[in-house]
Formats: sequence, C-alpha cells, structure tokens
Amino acid sequence: MAIQPIRLFGDPILRTPAAPVETFDKELRRLVKDLTDTMMEAPGAGLAAPQIGVSLRVFTYWVDDELGHLINPDLDLSVDEQEGDEGCLSLPDLAFDTRRAMRVVARGMNMHGEPVVIEGSELKARAIQHETDHLDGILFIDRLDPELRKEAMRQIRAAEWFGEPAPTVQISPHSISERWL
Repeated sequence: MAIQPIRLFGDPILRTPAAPVETFDKELRRLVKDLTDTMMEAPGAGLAAPQIGVSLRVFTYWVDDELGHLINPDLDLSVDEQEGDEGCLSLPDLAFDTRRAMRVVARGMNMHGEPVVIEGSELKARAIQHETDHLDGILFIDRLDPELRKEAMRQIRAAEWFGEPAPTVQISPHSISERWL
C-alpha cells in the first residue's frame, strides 16, 4: 500500500491539463494502486492522478461500493442536470452546491489498455465529471456561480491548509551503484 500526499489548491499541477496515457505497463498499474489506496485512506469518492502529483489522464472512483478506475476518459453527458453538494480532497473541508449533468457515459481504458465503458447517474456521474475535470485542470469551484465562487475563495484563504508548500520528493545523494559496492 502506497498512500501518497494529496496536492492542495494552489499547487500548479492542479491547473495543468494532464497528458494522455500512452504506455500501459507496470508503472501505470502501480499508479492506479497508489491512487486507489490514497483515495480509500482519505476517504474520497474519487481521486485523479494530478492530485498526487502525476500529470496523466487517470482517475479512480469509489461510489456506492463500486471501486473502479478510468484512463483517458471521454464523457458523454446528459442534458438534464442535478445540483448537489460537492467537495474535493484538494480543497479540504469545503463543499458547495455544484451543477453537473445527471447522467454520464464515460469511455476510456482500464490499466491493461482494454476499452471500458462506465455509465452512471447522480453521485457516480458527479464523481466521474469531477475527476475528469481534474484531468483538464479544472476545479469544482470553477463551476460555481460568481457569488458562490467568491465565497469559496474567501473560505480557501481562511483555511489552515491554504498556502502550505507543495510536498517535495527527497532524492538520495547516493547513486544506485554506490549502494551495491
């Protein structure tokens, strides 16, 4: 199990569109596992790769006891909409009513490069749209009306976590070959 730090609002990776996955290998399967483990530990209804510092089009979800993932998603959204409470692991302790499509059909790949189709409504549709937005560099607060977005920004600036530096990865000063000598 590899729980990763979740990137918070203000980290530039959350505003950067993620690159499509082109290689379906062991590293990708490890990424899906890390995303799943981190999401379940948080806990959350979904987690996108940029939220753990990886700019690839991958997300996991856990809704109504259904655990899954999707790579390189392409969404077809219903015209009917829903409005409901939405939060984000990258914006801890914030939640606002957010308008989303009521139903979604998501096409993409699984971690083995096989095509998959995921259909969902209500919370599942909301989670899939939310995580796909992360892959496009969009946060749910971007979808709020101007007054509500202003309130969200006020709450973000007042949050304890706001302005925390992005996590850094420490690199060993020793080369791999030195360890084996």
